[in-house]
Amino acid sequence: MEYNKKVTIMDIGFLNASLQDLLHNYLFPRLNRKQKTFVVTANPEIVMKTRENAPYRKIIQSADYVIPDGAGIVMAAKYLKNPLPERIPGYDLMNELIKFAELQGLSCYFLGAKEYVNEKTIVEVEKKFPKLKIAGNHHGYIDINDNSIANSIASTEPDLIFVALGMPKQEQWIAKHFDKFHKGLFMGVGGSFDVLSGELKRAPQKWINLNLEWLYRFLKQPIRFRRLLKVFEFIFKVILRK
Repeated sequence: MEYNKKVTIMDIGFLNASLQDLLHNYLFPRLNRKQKTFVVTANPEIVMKTRENAPYRKIIQSADYVIPDGAGIVMAAKYLKNPLPERIPGYDLMNELIKFAELQGLSCYFLGAKEYVNEKTIVEVEKKFPKLKIAGNHHGYIDINDNSIANSIASTEPDLIFVALGMPKQEQWIAKHFDKFHKGLFMGVGGSFDVLSGELKRAPQKWINLNLEWLYRFLKQPIRFRRLLKVFEFIFKVILRK
């Protein structure tokens, strides 16, 4: 049974649910009903992008569920005295959905990332989930207005479509082509294929448990400094708006 409970942060409504609540009370039932679903895993960078780009804000607000993928989102909700139960990393959510798909005989499509990363992702997915039905895969060097690619994907009738085109392109692609599909759970997964393929190492579990995955990424990739500034800008804006 679904409950309409949200925490609104800068005009974006985040589902107030834990990972297990999200899976068992929202996503798994919709997959079983073959109900089309648009999931956004939003971090502070995505929220800030919605402040700069009105059409993108409408896309995020149109999603069935916006999930707090970012320690900054959880911190902001706590500051606003309407706390969220936990951060839900998009990578963890994707893995749980793939695991469910394998158990239920559902098919997954993997769209995005560099061609060799995409191919390595499929290899690793087949190792980790040997019984999973893979509807297909395609690299992320595409024009989001190319209907032929979307039509080709739709023809495979996937149950889950993971889109790793990066923000904001992945959400824009989903919104543009959503109506071409008669079923499917669509989810933008950012750089998750890089981790799934083994190209990028994820933070140790201790860092993740402390909500410091963002800091680990920054230490490993200082080039992410501009993205880190967006997190601090986001926190500052939340404080100002209150």
